[in-house]
Amino acid sequence: MKDYLDLADLGDDRLEAVLSLAKHLEAHPLGEALRGRTVGLLFMNPSVRTLSSMQAAVMQQGGQAFVVTPGSGSWKMETRNGAVMDGEAAEHVREAIPVLAQYADLLGVRCFAEGKDLTTDLADGLIRTMAGLCPKPFMNLESARAHPCQALGDWKTLDDLAIPRRGGRFVLSWAWHPKALPYAVPASALEMAVRRGMDVTILRPDGFSLPDEIMERARAIASRTGASLRETADRAEGMDGAQALYAKSWAAPAFYGRPVEEASFRAPLRDEWCVRESWFEPAEAHAKFLHCLPVRRNVKVADEVLDGPRSAVIRQAGNRMHVQKALLIELLGGHAR
Repeated sequence: MKDYLDLADLGDDRLEAVLSLAKHLEAHPLGEALRGRTVGLLFMNPSVRTLSSMQAAVMQQGGQAFVVTPGSGSWKMETRNGAVMDGEAAEHVREAIPVLAQYADLLGVRCFAEGKDLTTDLADGLIRTMAGLCPKPFMNLESARAHPCQALGDWKTLDDLAIPRRGGRFVLSWAWHPKALPYAVPASALEMAVRRGMDVTILRPDGFSLPDEIMERARAIASRTGASLRETADRAEGMDGAQALYAKSWAAPAFYGRPVEEASFRAPLRDEWCVRESWFEPAEAHAKFLHCLPVRRNVKVADEVLDGPRSAVIRQAGNRMHVQKALLIELLGGHAR
């Protein structure tokens, strides 16, 4: 495997191997598997966990990392093909990617959705273009449509919490946010859950169904793994028997690329769609709460949930480093044991 752009890039055997290695590395964090290796990190959007966990993962296995943040300490970068570059961007990714690849053994890139055109963002063309320009192993650190490192960390978190794969009850819930957010995290979380073979419920208000393309892909995976998949706007029905609730906001597809109209559409949902402890009354007694972070307290999720015993968000964030360390070793052919 040269590139990791999507969870689907890991076949079943390799997925299990990476998860097993991540568990081993959690217990034995320091090693020399990346000794003499350099990892380049291109962050075209902000980050806390992804950036710091990648740097820590590389260093704990004896390697080195450099970080480029276009427009902050380096040139702004143009991504459009055929662009007339008479604006602020001084460099194009068509030169930047192959140049950075000369300095690194692996390149990781983070590039968010533009939020203008739904079809374009769901096609995830920019991350795939940059991977095609890179002659070295390439890792997606969140793109317009996918956050595969987060999905792998989420998988490990569910395993750690002993939430069953086949038949486990997983709820992916929309939560209120002041603005429309992209589909990368919910799409990857959904694919992770159906690939585990879970009974998955998408809990969302009317008008906030995930785009058809995302749902069709999830149904195809579910048909292979034996997972079940349903949608509802009824909280009591959706949370009945839940073992894990994963909260995330996303845009209303009908208003995609029209933020003012979308904001008006979501505004009345603010109080009703903040996750509170009362949401869990129909769930299993020890149901867990998950969120990819960052999270807006008392907007998306109440303090009582985040600070309570069911919250697994800190463990979830910690698992990002363990799985990314295992992915780096997988992609670079290192040996950790």
